[in-house]
Amino acid sequence: MSDPSQTDQHDLTDAELAAIEEKFDEGSATRSVGPTTGHILRAVSLVFALYHYITAGSGLPADHWHMGWHLAGLFILTYALFPIIGARSLYAQKLSAFRIGNIPLYDLVFMALGVASALYVGLAWRGVPSLGIEEQTFRMGNPNGYDVFFGVVIILLVLDIARRTLGWVLPLIICVFISYALLGPYFPGLLQHPGVNFKTFVSSMYFPQEGIFGVTLWVVSTIVFHFVLFGVIAQRTGLGQLFIDNATILAGRYTGGPAKVSVVSSAFFGTISGSSVANTVSTGALTIPNMKRLGYPGHFAGGVEAASSAGGQITPPIMGAAAFIMAEFLELPYTTIVIAAIFPALLHYVGVFTVVHLMARKLDLRGLTKDQLPKLAAVWREGWANIVPLIGLLVVLFSGYTPFMSAFCGISLAVVAGMSRLREPPTLVYAAAFMAFVLWKFSDGGFDLTMTIILCAGSAIATLNPQVRIRIPEMAASMELGVKYALAVGAASAAVGIVVGVINTTGIGFRIGFMVTQGAGNLATDIFGFMTLGGLLELFTVQDLQLFISLVFIAIACILMGAGIPTTALYIMLVSVAQPALAQLGVPPIASHMFVLYYGVVSEITPPVCTSAYAAAAIANSNPFRTGLSAFSLGLGKVVAPMAFVYAPVLLFVSSTGFDLWEFTYTASSCIAGVVALSASVVGYWLVPMGRVSRILMAVAGLVFVAPSLSADLVALLIASPVIVTQIIARRAAVAPA
Repeated sequence: MSDPSQTDQHDLTDAELAAIEEKFDEGSATRSVGPTTGHILRAVSLVFALYHYITAGSGLPADHWHMGWHLAGLFILTYALFPIIGARSLYAQKLSAFRIGNIPLYDLVFMALGVASALYVGLAWRGVPSLGIEEQTFRMGNPNGYDVFFGVVIILLVLDIARRTLGWVLPLIICVFISYALLGPYFPGLLQHPGVNFKTFVSSMYFPQEGIFGVTLWVVSTIVFHFVLFGVIAQRTGLGQLFIDNATILAGRYTGGPAKVSVVSSAFFGTISGSSVANTVSTGALTIPNMKRLGYPGHFAGGVEAASSAGGQITPPIMGAAAFIMAEFLELPYTTIVIAAIFPALLHYVGVFTVVHLMARKLDLRGLTKDQLPKLAAVWREGWANIVPLIGLLVVLFSGYTPFMSAFCGISLAVVAGMSRLREPPTLVYAAAFMAFVLWKFSDGGFDLTMTIILCAGSAIATLNPQVRIRIPEMAASMELGVKYALAVGAASAAVGIVVGVINTTGIGFRIGFMVTQGAGNLATDIFGFMTLGGLLELFTVQDLQLFISLVFIAIACILMGAGIPTTALYIMLVSVAQPALAQLGVPPIASHMFVLYYGVVSEITPPVCTSAYAAAAIANSNPFRTGLSAFSLGLGKVVAPMAFVYAPVLLFVSSTGFDLWEFTYTASSCIAGVVALSASVVGYWLVPMGRVSRILMAVAGLVFVAPSLSADLVALLIASPVIVTQIIARRAAVAPA
């Protein structure tokens, strides 16, 4: 029987692609509202976007006000756009006396309470004598009645907007943490603690520095939203298409060309998109049908796109939201995180690229013909100006300015590239406004002379863009889309702040970390006695086994808990537990943080819940679970990479253990060899098809290669040598003349 994914190869329309993204992306599906309400919400979205854009350039207000305004906007838009449950009927238009603009009255009440609780912190910060409210400093830990009321309201509503945008999993996990904080005396053994007084708990969860108004919401409201907005606007102005065209030119002509285009374009696109599903839909709309036409099975074509797109959150220089939060947790510059992520991201894409190449060889698939490839000169003649905003953003970011200032400059240059044209003088107002801002910052000492010249020159060059300019309504729609993308991330960041507050208040992170290392140590002792034959043959130490088992425990927890939870929220929860455990085992902080982040991203392509793979399956018209399995096997590089840089932090360049060029070169080569061996095992092909035994041997050799030591590499070569020899002999026999 033929596979329907092989026969149904029609290109999807924009509406169909939008429907797929709404189905699988967190927070994309929203309810219909009335025309007047729609205009109001559109205005709120634009004000929300413009507020963040303007404050990024001109300066942020006090933290409690800035986060309060951000959270108030989240409450308004979430309660207006997301129904109380996901029933299909609640998304449709309904005429009712209990609805205004199709928004139920109870949602309007929740909206008002949410806005009031978000802004109360700022309003009462200096005290309100007429209401008997003292200055916030005197109320910390001893909240009054207003504090408790609004604190309880905001905790409940933050959990509710997280549930509406992301589902039940994250709120339920947070409720477990809340229960732990309040019911500490009732927990057994090491987990037992005196418990936190209810009023004290509400106060610590509500007021800034910890809890909801803590580091997670601060990073999202000051940095992450701006980069989400930049990615959406840059894609709208043509940067995404420029990436796809250049990826096609670079990789399209080679064996299995369209699949390699998927890998390269997703790597490019990942630099401006933190959403795996958005990346999958944007690039997969072109690459998946092309792969299927070439002869790839539908589930494999979808898996290639999902695995490639999931790498967006770990691809420098603009990684997902978790990277910004990591920089805050580690108290390191964001550029340091970017540098550390270079080789791990490369290892991931090497793995995907190798599987794609070997599968193409196995299926004897050719590349695109010369006529099917875009013309390099035409692509750059038409789209060169779209690279200016990305260059401007990176120059500002790596010159030591704040991430939100770099995002402001990137967004501004994207607006200029999209809307200003030298041939249409009235439109030069956008370029002139940005140049005026740059000169103002120069006069104020904010920019040095070199940066001022670079940004003004970039703005002037962008006005020479030969493409049709974007009109104001189209740019407004892009900003609305950016705000919509940010709702789920904002809700998750506010809700996960509760977890961070509980961990800091109760010390559960160190308790669980100790339990993990203790359990791993006991298991390691037992395994050590078995593997070494009672001490007669010592290949490993107990400490080596304890570290490995601890890493496996944490990796499994990341993957299991990642079912349906955004990577950012998962990273924040798990790093608070994993960091103490790994620190006790001597793992450098940046390595432990990157370890958790990577396995959080792996969960996006791990069945049974793998939203990126499901979105790709919808485009490929293939079996979702089988597509998820393909994506997971393609992402093996991302699975083994964290183990490698925990054992060899030199792969991160900036680890506290130092950097040695020879050690890096040797270790990196060993890891790449391991990923290639694993890829050959997954595909069942290297030089010629492999049998089952050869695949098992290559898989074992690949895993051993990743262990960074000369003895491990020699063992890996010994394991793989029979396969290598038989493959070379079989290849020579196949090409020898008859």
